[in-house]
Amino acid sequence: MDSPHPSPDHKPSRRSLLGALGAVPLAAGALAATSGSAEASTAVSTAAVSTASGPIPKAPSSKGTSFSRAGMRRVREVLARHVESKKIPGLVALVSQGGQTHVEVMGTMRAEGGAPMRRETIFRMASTTKPVAMAAAMVLIDECKLRLDDPVDQWLPELANRQVLRKPDSPLNDTVPAQRPITVRDLMTATFGLGIDPTVLSFPITAAIFERGLYPQEGVPTLEPDEWMRRLGTLPLIYQPGEHWQYNISHDVLGVLVARVTKQPFETFLRERIFDPLGMKDTGFHVPAGKIDRLPPLYAPDPKTGKLTVWDEAAGGRVSRPPAFQSGGGGLVSTVDDYHAYFRMLLNGGMHGSQRILSRPAVEMMTTNRMTPEETALRTALAKKYVHVSFGQGQHGGWGFGMAVRTYRADYASIGQFGWDGGAGTTTYGDPDKQLIGILLTQVGTTNPDSTRAILDFWTTLYQVIDD
Repeated sequence: MDSPHPSPDHKPSRRSLLGALGAVPLAAGALAATSGSAEASTAVSTAAVSTASGPIPKAPSSKGTSFSRAGMRRVREVLARHVESKKIPGLVALVSQGGQTHVEVMGTMRAEGGAPMRRETIFRMASTTKPVAMAAAMVLIDECKLRLDDPVDQWLPELANRQVLRKPDSPLNDTVPAQRPITVRDLMTATFGLGIDPTVLSFPITAAIFERGLYPQEGVPTLEPDEWMRRLGTLPLIYQPGEHWQYNISHDVLGVLVARVTKQPFETFLRERIFDPLGMKDTGFHVPAGKIDRLPPLYAPDPKTGKLTVWDEAAGGRVSRPPAFQSGGGGLVSTVDDYHAYFRMLLNGGMHGSQRILSRPAVEMMTTNRMTPEETALRTALAKKYVHVSFGQGQHGGWGFGMAVRTYRADYASIGQFGWDGGAGTTTYGDPDKQLIGILLTQVGTTNPDSTRAILDFWTTLYQVIDD
């Protein structure tokens, strides 16, 4: 498989882009063989419960206040087909609506069988990190410690006095001055001028991004934050600040911004203000040794054959130790119940029980589309071309703060649905119209369409059965 580290005379491949978009690295040299065959039999087990663990409050519901046993049986049967096919070793799914929560647990932790998947399994969340990490910045905006239109120069001097490429395909030294400083809003909307962009894949700037380790083969930065920012500051912007939506890098910059404003590690602030208040006890940027038995391997299917190969083991793997860089773009590990608590808070307008986590306006800003028609066209084209990569539901139409926002009905989901998908085979969305939360977690990466087909089938079936 192609390495996502392009040399100056080798343009990044399509597969490199796929890894970047989904926060799942795809370099062949680092792929380790599985200890057993993916052809081995995979047991399928299911478990359904009526309430989620933890004090998740009941939300008001305007439509479809509950789901039927028959409806959930249909969801179970659809997901079971994917596990029985051996293309996905195991999964955990959660559906919540009208005060009811249903959880399905299927298959095994490993492709060769063995320990069963369980509700408490910890997953690499990949790009589904973004909607959660964004809340840290929203807390600071709520408290007027950040303002949307403040220049970031005072906290991120590496991004001051930017130069911008004369054209996206220009050499790195063919630049003009930025027309204005980069603002907090530019980072929140992923329009600060640098990012992963398929329209510039073959250009010198993209090669430079990979060469400097700003988006390495591991899928998230491995440098210390200050060094990562220093290297980022050596590059010109591709576009003027605020001019063009681009994926991923802005979310990692936001994590550094939060850490510098609060004078504490990004994870510490997230834990104090988001994770602990919501009871997200298994969410963080690594899995402690005492919980490592709850982490499955991350598989990267062969793009041609679909054969499952371990990309990242549990014990001794990348998330088994604290990272040098706490990535707001794709670094979190978590469980289905932790993410349920977070998305329930969003659907409750920022409230968790009687405790306010975010203001209602903050939640509304996060979940409101902020893309121009031109930016929407770019995202739609990307979804059509790379539909099985971090676009688990295909075309959404819009983007808010750190998440997709559905602006038209391209498939079964409602307009206004918000959330995101991850390249590790994860999908997490809330639907304010139906007061619905859906979460499906696997650890089969998007190097081929298998996990995304499961995601698509999950949502297609779910939106049918909630009306039964």
